[in-house]
Amino acid sequence: MTEYLIRRLLLIVPVLLLISLLAFIVMEAPPGDFVTSYMMRQAEAGALFDGAGVEEGLRAMWGLDKPWYVRYLRWLGNLLRGDLGYSLFWQAPVGEIIASRFILSMTVALAATVLVWVIAFPIGIYSATRQYSLSDNAVTFVGFLGLSIPNFLLALIMMYLANRFLNISIGGLFSQKYVTAEWSWGKLLDFLGHLWVPIIVIGVAGTAGLIRILRANLLDEISKSYVEMARAKGLRETVLIMKYPVRIAINPFISSIGWVLPGMISGDVIVSVVLGLPTAGPLFLQALRQQDMMLAGAYIMLISICTVVGILLSDILLAVVDPRIRYH
Repeated sequence: MTEYLIRRLLLIVPVLLLISLLAFIVMEAPPGDFVTSYMMRQAEAGALFDGAGVEEGLRAMWGLDKPWYVRYLRWLGNLLRGDLGYSLFWQAPVGEIIASRFILSMTVALAATVLVWVIAFPIGIYSATRQYSLSDNAVTFVGFLGLSIPNFLLALIMMYLANRFLNISIGGLFSQKYVTAEWSWGKLLDFLGHLWVPIIVIGVAGTAGLIRILRANLLDEISKSYVEMARAKGLRETVLIMKYPVRIAINPFISSIGWVLPGMISGDVIVSVVLGLPTAGPLFLQALRQQDMMLAGAYIMLISICTVVGILLSDILLAVVDPRIRYH
């Protein structure tokens, strides 16, 4: 196990370097750059100036006149020193911009994950232990329904129903008067009052998926001979199920931990846009639209780091929980 961890930790470095190179190349692929987008916005606003001369000056000032590999090495060097760069669109350090959205993204992701686990775990066990019963068929139907409805469509439906029948707006994470206000008990309560909507929307598909996976895994374990032997020895059914097959069937829950960390940064981008959530996902989408490569690149690297670390944590926890898994 120790040797496996050392190999994985050493492998993280070249993986992240390769990701950084691929990310930078992809970001450079679209025609134009931030200066091109900036000049187009100025032209649409009616600004009059010597386009070619201004473009050359801006590129020289922001270092965009250098070859792509020079800019990549400079960007990578800054990342290794902990400097995420400077956002040309927002005119602020990238670290400060992302940090302002990180707490909200983390809260939404953690709350949605907890909701998924709390609901999917007991329902998955209940459904598996009552296979083909009326309740099992009902759970199966609802699960397929949850998987088939896109999150953004569910968000639109909830916004319509709330506005049509409850006469309330459920977009965003704060009421208008609290958007720019300092944190207080009133703002915290207002935040909690808005939080349930994105939690439900984001958690529906994940809950339905984990229920189906847990049910299938648990049914497979229940049919094995060691369960029959334990049942023949007179072990109570509830104790038997929770002590043996559930420990094996719970692996999908542990595996999903690997996606919690990147979810803290990204959230569900489309749902965040539809609901108007001030999380990091819409910020990344806007950075791509404006070709703000420093912000977009830092976002991609943070997601990549969280993904690699999250998967490593999942693998370690799987080895601890499931005695059949051993890494050498």
